[in-house]
Amino acid sequence: QVQLVESGGGLVQPGGSLRLSCAASGRTFSGYAMGWFRQAPGKEREFVAVISRGGDNTYYAEFVKGRFTISRNNAKSTVYLQMNSLEPEDTATYYCGASPAGPPTAPGRYEYWGQGTQVTVSS
Repeated sequence: QVQLVESGGGLVQPGGSLRLSCAASGRTFSGYAMGWFRQAPGKEREFVAVISRGGDNTYYAEFVKGRFTISRNNAKSTVYLQMNSLEPEDTATYYCGASPAGPPTAPGRYEYWGQGTQVTVSS
């Protein structure tokens, strides 16, 4: 199994930046595609970004195009989400997930999930 722990969330003003981290342990990190999802109050979990096992392929949701960047450091067993130009609509709990295949954009394709980290964008 894989244990995932997100960190880096917080309160930022519109237009600000935040970098989220997701540290993995338990199994070989490089064997999984890693994705970021988010869930706002009253909403379903939605896809944000995903990166392939080796980090050579990335996919993003349209609403974060040009603003967010996903990356991974397999030596550190960590995946990152750099978020720039944050908007109030980005407010949500952000989760990282691990998938043995992919990189998928559907939540059902992910085998493991972290507890989430809260991101609040407000003035």
